Amino acid sequence: MFSSYAVEPLSKEHDILGFNCGVKELDIYLKERASQEVKKKITAVYVLHRKDSKKIIGYYTLSSFSIELINLPDEIKKKLPKYPLLPASLIGRLAVDRKFQGKKIGTHLLIDALIRSYRLSKEIGSFAVIVDAKNEITKKFYKKYGFKQFRKKSLKLYLSMNTIEKLI
Repeated sequence: MFSSYAVEPLSKEHDILGFNCGVKELDIYLKERASQEVKKKITAVYVLHRKDSKKIIGYYTLSSFSIELINLPDEIKKKLPKYPLLPASLIGRLAVDRKFQGKKIGTHLLIDALIRSYRLSKEIGSFAVIVDAKNEITKKFYKKYGFKQFRKKSLKLYLSMNTIEKLI
C-alpha cells in the first residue's frame, strides 16, 4: 500500500493549504510555522504524500532533545553513564489529514521517524526517541509500539535506540 507514497523533507513544492488533521494547533503549525522553523534549523519537518501529488497527507517533526537522567526508571539509569542529560531525538508533532485517518498512515509516519532517528543516531549520539503524547489516546498509540512512560511525566514517553535497533 505504501509503495505509492513518499516521505521527504518539507519544501515549497508541497501543498500544505488543504491539510486538516482535526487538531487546530497541528494544522496551524504546518501552514504558518513549519517552514520558518526549518529555515531556522529548529526542527526538520517530514511530509508524506502520494508520489503523483504534492498534497500533504501527513507529517512529523524531528529535532534534538535532552533527557534528564533523573526522569528515567532506576533499572535504565543504572546501565547508563551518570551524565545529568542524555542526548535524544524528539518527534515533536505527528499528524495525519482527516481524509486518511484510520488507514495506518500514522503508523507509517512513526516507523519512518524511528528508522530515520536510528540511522542518524549512528552519526550523532542519541539515546532514545521521545514523544509528548497530547492525550491518553495518543499515549496508547505510542505505547502500542513499545514506548515507555517517563517516571514523572505521564504523557512523555521514550523508546530507546537499542529497542529501535531490535525492531528494525
